[in-house]
Amino acid sequence: MLRYGLTPQPHGTARAPSWLRTPAPRHRPGLRLLCFPHEGGSAEFFDPWLNHLPDTVELTAVQYPGRGDRAHEPVPGQVDDLARPVAQALAGRGGAPLVLFGHGMGAVVAFETARLLTEHHNPRPEALFVSSHPAPTDSPVDEGRPHHDDPVARLRHLASEGTGGGADPGPPPVPPATVYADLRTAARYRYRPGPPLECPVTALVGIHDAGVTARRAEGWRSCTTGRFTLRAMRGGPFYLVRHRAAVVAFLLTRSGGGRARA
Repeated sequence: MLRYGLTPQPHGTARAPSWLRTPAPRHRPGLRLLCFPHEGGSAEFFDPWLNHLPDTVELTAVQYPGRGDRAHEPVPGQVDDLARPVAQALAGRGGAPLVLFGHGMGAVVAFETARLLTEHHNPRPEALFVSSHPAPTDSPVDEGRPHHDDPVARLRHLASEGTGGGADPGPPPVPPATVYADLRTAARYRYRPGPPLECPVTALVGIHDAGVTARRAEGWRSCTTGRFTLRAMRGGPFYLVRHRAAVVAFLLTRSGGGRARA
């Protein structure tokens, strides 16, 4: 595992807000939940989670370059180039326990961020949740998924599952070039051997996701010396949209973050 120095960045600097979005800051939260979007996703994808989180949990989402107010920035070509600045932005932040959640490509970005934070104890993550992605030691994710002529259209369709188009229309669209860049970044990811995490790791999969089966997710067990849990959820690759409330409730229960809002 490569080693990078993490220099604490004070709150209010230009660097940290460029990567992290906290739509509803909490006063002295009991838990901080940091979410990493999938390929083709943005920080706004997680905004609807606020409807289910108690006031004691602060939600922060990572905003990758190439979308939203960062649309003018090129998408990094390696997962390390996403994880390292996120860990840098978090460095030195104390207070409430930190829990990481990553979906799709975000799972390995969250994993690599957790490795950096664990290595430098700054801050040490309390738990890692990885969703819809094989174990890092498994073959690349795109080898197990069926190929589609238009992955951009597929990702947009999946991301809009269950939104209904009413009060919850979903996140703003991501430019097709950004989606393709994310897919390339995800496909390039290769695991580098290193010390396992010490925090609990929970892998979530959709029972109808043919690309990321429970068997492929089981390999996440070797990524930690802590407790490992494998949870199958109803739905396909984007089960967390259609069954958002159930996913949030499960995360809170597993991380000790209290009860979800009804």
